[in-house]
Amino acid sequence: MSYKKIVVAGGGVLGSQIAFQSAYCGFDVTIWLRSNSSIGRTQPKIDNLKQIYLNTIDKMSKGEGVWATGISDVESFDKEACIEKVNHAYSNLKLELDLKKAVEDADLVIESMAENEKDKIEFYKKLAPYLPDKTVIVTNSSTLLPSTFAKYTGRPDKYLSLHFANSIWQNNTAEIMAQEKTDPRYFDEVIEFSNEIRMIALPVHKEKNGYLLNSMLVPFLLSGLDLYVSGVSDPQSIDIAWTHGTGAPKGPFQIIDTVGLTTAYNIVMQYQKVPGLICPLLKKMMMPYNFKEMAKVLKKYIDEGKLGISSKEGFYKYK
Repeated sequence: MSYKKIVVAGGGVLGSQIAFQSAYCGFDVTIWLRSNSSIGRTQPKIDNLKQIYLNTIDKMSKGEGVWATGISDVESFDKEACIEKVNHAYSNLKLELDLKKAVEDADLVIESMAENEKDKIEFYKKLAPYLPDKTVIVTNSSTLLPSTFAKYTGRPDKYLSLHFANSIWQNNTAEIMAQEKTDPRYFDEVIEFSNEIRMIALPVHKEKNGYLLNSMLVPFLLSGLDLYVSGVSDPQSIDIAWTHGTGAPKGPFQIIDTVGLTTAYNIVMQYQKVPGLICPLLKKMMMPYNFKEMAKVLKKYIDEGKLGISSKEGFYKYK
């Protein structure tokens, strides 16, 4: 593998993290954005990531907090070298509005756009004519299958999924999932790239909505949302029930604020399309969750600008 130039399409919560982590590991990285307003939303994320990395490195040097293996191994940790890599990443990370210019000579394009099937298809159609023959494309989709989009890329043999967890400098896993037309060569190359940006590469050998992590996480978040929208309890109490009852660091609403309410809304819209269960007594279809009310509540928060941590308010307020 000889990837050098990486393009991340989308500067959201994960898109900005993927870009910064790749730049931190020495790759030439460009984030493609749709508009000037997108730059206005993305640049503060990049500024914040620089500070998060520097603060994390400082804590690592003092033996405080959880060790971030996405930044360095314990054995080879060099504080000054890590700080230099952060500053290099921050100075060299590029934001670009011109798609053709952004992907020129790209080795790998990482699509990290919102979970909206129509928008992703339109993006791939627009992208395809601009790509060099060598370029591999991956999607960071949380729930949508790569086979849904393969034909729109113009290179299904070079198309697959590469999904990251949030806070990738610390939760450094990467799930690599092929679709039936993916050439195994590129599956192996993406695994190698994942390792090169200090991720733990997790191969997924069969297409599955939600991959590994979200197959477990999404039902958990939906259960929390359902308790709230059904009037059973409030977000804070639901979170406390989970964190104090299990010892987990975050409850469902704290996690939703972290990943963003827009992402949660798009997931709800996707999952409400899944067939429900037949109730043997009522002889009719029953949905496992109140998706309609979930969508309504999340849309209200989004319309009010309460997008989660990124906007300083979601289900909780942040300084």
